[in-house]
Amino acid sequence: MIRVALVDDDPLVRAGLTAILRSQADLEIVGEAGTGAEVAALVQTCLPDVILMDVRMPGMDGIEATRRLVDSGDAPVVVVITTFEHDAYVLEALRAGARGFVLKRAPVDQLVAAVRIAATSDAVLFPASIRQLAQRRPSSPAPQWFTRLTQRERDVLDLLAQGHTNAEIGATLYVGAETIKTHVGSLLAKSGTRDRTALAILAHEGGLLRDKP
Repeated sequence: MIRVALVDDDPLVRAGLTAILRSQADLEIVGEAGTGAEVAALVQTCLPDVILMDVRMPGMDGIEATRRLVDSGDAPVVVVITTFEHDAYVLEALRAGARGFVLKRAPVDQLVAAVRIAATSDAVLFPASIRQLAQRRPSSPAPQWFTRLTQRERDVLDLLAQGHTNAEIGATLYVGAETIKTHVGSLLAKSGTRDRTALAILAHEGGLLRDKP
């Protein structure tokens, strides 16, 4: 079972998400909260595997709640949810440590898949709309860390930023997943990023990818 907690200031949204997720045999709703300030206590009490976190909430928003949760250490996976496809707040939440993003109005299969992927894989949930937001920054010369990457590291970065898991990247490049894990660790160290999502954002913002989806 995947334990899911919901954080949204709108009780109707929480009710709708609860109805959707409870219809799945492998998903369990273990708790809810209406503000970002309640997240720490929610996690300690309910021990969720995944939190669906609204970005825009009064008081402490989803960005700050995510940042505090991730900085606290052994945190559950956060997937941010929002009404607007091109919500710049989502980028900030991803930078704060959220694993990915899904729209509140997403079809049921997409919403359920997002929860499962977040809980069971290392994939980055980084849809085209958020990639487009990240790519709107003015172009600039490639950063020094990027110029020091090997060709294989650039290949891994390209696939990682498209949302592929280590296993999928390994299959594409015909090497083992453990080797890809080593390359990802090197990419994080060289770029100074703390997780795959931040690395993907950096790659899209900097125009570092050969083929942008």
